[in-house]
Amino acid sequence: MSHDSAAGLSPVERRVLESTPFAALYPPAEKIRTLVVDNFPALGKLAAMRFIEWVQGHPGGVISLPTGKTPEHFIKWVQRLLQGWQTPAVRRELEEAGIDPGRRPDMGSLHFVQIDEFYPINPAQQNSFHAYVSHYYIKGFGLDPRKALLIDGTRIGLPPGHTLGSAWPADEVDLSLRYRAAHTPLEQLQQRVLAGVDQWCQEFESRVRELGGIGFFLGGIGPDGHIGFNVRGSDHRSTTRLTAVNYETQAAAAGDLGGIEVARKRLVITIGLGTITHNPECCAIVIAAGEAKAQIVAAGVQQPAHIDYPATSLHALPQARFYLTLGAAKLLGQRQVVLLEQAPALDEEEIEKVVVDLAVARRKRVEELDRDDFAADERGAVLLRRCPEPVAALTGRVRASLIAKLERGMSTRSQTRFLHTEPHHDDLMLGYLPYIVRHVRQASNTHHFVCLTGGFTAVTNQFIQDHLARLARFLDTPQFVRLHGQGYFAPENENGRNRDVWQYLDGVAAGDDQDLREEGAARRFLRNLIGVYGEESLEGLRRRMGKLEVYFSTQDPGQKDAPQMQQLKSLCREWEAECLWGYFGWSCPNIRHLRLGFYTGDIFTREPTVDGDVAPILELLEEVHPDVVGVALDPEASGPDTHYKVLQAIAEALRRYEEQSGRSDIRVWGYRNVWYRFHPAEANIFVPVSLNMFATMHNAFMNTFISQKNASFPSSEHEGPFSELAQRIQVEQYQKLKTCLGRQWFHEHPSPLIRGTRGLVYLKDLSLEEFYARSRQLQAYAEQG
Repeated sequence: MSHDSAAGLSPVERRVLESTPFAALYPPAEKIRTLVVDNFPALGKLAAMRFIEWVQGHPGGVISLPTGKTPEHFIKWVQRLLQGWQTPAVRRELEEAGIDPGRRPDMGSLHFVQIDEFYPINPAQQNSFHAYVSHYYIKGFGLDPRKALLIDGTRIGLPPGHTLGSAWPADEVDLSLRYRAAHTPLEQLQQRVLAGVDQWCQEFESRVRELGGIGFFLGGIGPDGHIGFNVRGSDHRSTTRLTAVNYETQAAAAGDLGGIEVARKRLVITIGLGTITHNPECCAIVIAAGEAKAQIVAAGVQQPAHIDYPATSLHALPQARFYLTLGAAKLLGQRQVVLLEQAPALDEEEIEKVVVDLAVARRKRVEELDRDDFAADERGAVLLRRCPEPVAALTGRVRASLIAKLERGMSTRSQTRFLHTEPHHDDLMLGYLPYIVRHVRQASNTHHFVCLTGGFTAVTNQFIQDHLARLARFLDTPQFVRLHGQGYFAPENENGRNRDVWQYLDGVAAGDDQDLREEGAARRFLRNLIGVYGEESLEGLRRRMGKLEVYFSTQDPGQKDAPQMQQLKSLCREWEAECLWGYFGWSCPNIRHLRLGFYTGDIFTREPTVDGDVAPILELLEEVHPDVVGVALDPEASGPDTHYKVLQAIAEALRRYEEQSGRSDIRVWGYRNVWYRFHPAEANIFVPVSLNMFATMHNAFMNTFISQKNASFPSSEHEGPFSELAQRIQVEQYQKLKTCLGRQWFHEHPSPLIRGTRGLVYLKDLSLEEFYARSRQLQAYAEQG
């Protein structure tokens, strides 16, 4: 640890720094002090300890805290410390962190400033940030509501007698009314409201500055680098304002608001970057977890101050910090050098990472890299010092390893029972569909597909309304009346369930004949209604459909649904999965839906339990007796993530199954898709993907995952359906390998499979022991929180 880099750190920060291999700052590359912890729960603990420490020293201070999923462990730790302040366990934790347990923080003395809010939105809505901060901070931390500066759209700029609904009947705000003439009475009203909102924002800013500015700011960082809702391109001196946001931010907000269609309409009210930095003594902390944030974090830490990187506005604050997990810090170059230098021994994966990255950076084949290339690269130079073998031997070994991984991906297993698991209903197809398809072609294999959650949060209200409208067209037709009389729609009628799928896929094959497809979808939706509500008569079903239409047309998008509504949405996603695997000849008995209980639709979901979440998986393992289990492999213990919780439940079920059955030969295929990616060195199977396979994947996605066709809950990386993003990722992975091995290796290969390769899927093949080792590590991380 550098003593210079530790200057100005608080006691809490010094304790953490002493436990890590890093300094707090690596100039000139890094422009802001940065602390790195192992995992997501530890990140929340660090932020909570620093917050408590700051409050102890600043009674009556001004704080501003974040919303969303990132602060989950921060909130849990602060509440744990405050509620158990007098207990021996908490006092010991405080002392170990460098905090005096004899000085209880005076939470009631603090002034709270809400960072941002959607506009227009009713603060009473469960998914408003006003509701979030009121619940988790004002109530949860015991703050004084009279000292809170909150953003309540129903109290901002509205003339007497008007509401948000009367001012913005379509929930769309036209900011051009700030400078153009109003042409209708409604526009005249909206112009007045806009002026009122702008005036309120100015007064809000003045109130913050009258308090001396923000003393403690804690915030996440968005996919475009936004701090608060100060998106890429924001003025570093910006103040509180009503503004639009960019696509990346809308995509990130889609989950909160009930879909990108809603997010596109919403503006935001946000404090400015200048609001945060007004107080030169502000302790401004940005927290980030996971590899997905690594690129934007590296820009915020390493780039000079620029409007393209909002976090760089914090560089001038002496008490500004980045608190990161190892995954979020993986592109901070100097820190990767430190890890390489201090590793007790370099394993093949670390060596391969350095060599592959160097080849890609130099745009050279691996075997073309020479000693000068390594010497000119900081990590490469470390490799030269620590690996005594000649460079040619080093690069030759890496090249052979890459080829071996490709050759593994060319081969297929036979006489194998597969259990393909997924957290959400499209994870498998976006993860490793090409390898699944090639193993399906081997007739001696058996496949079982299981989704472990209900997936209902990815279904919009409008999608259900479309289903209701479709069913209304078919419900009274002679065909439906006859099938209903025959008991076809009974939920337990498995033959009928399969026929729903076949009817729909016949429609897909027929192309322009939409009736076949529409009838298949209507059949399944009717079956789902009967299953959820127990309605059996057609008259009762009509009444139920009317009630549902009222519910879904009046429910605020993004609000948590009642359990039966969640179940109905889950059944729609399950139908889509059955249609997908029906594409490849698998019927309903081979497609399972477990709907694990931890998945509730709450912003912070509980941890999986043995009885509620592990037991159903264990029962499935006992029935299927798999040889290979496909698992979404989360790269980091990011607690709120559904992938992580599913991984933990599967790992515990496999431990118990191995103990009961004595089978230790099961292989685990770890996959990632559009959310997380393997480095080539981390994976050990590279699956070739052809143009034909890309076409199959996209066609299947667009024709089966209808709820996702319009990308209502898209990735911030891509404006469009996930199948397009999956293709882009697989193409990028192929291009990286083509650089490392050379285009001739692919284009002149004796196998047409390799010559036709235009993309690659990366997989990690693990033994049970290797999988358990990862899982135990992840579980240990969570226990720290």
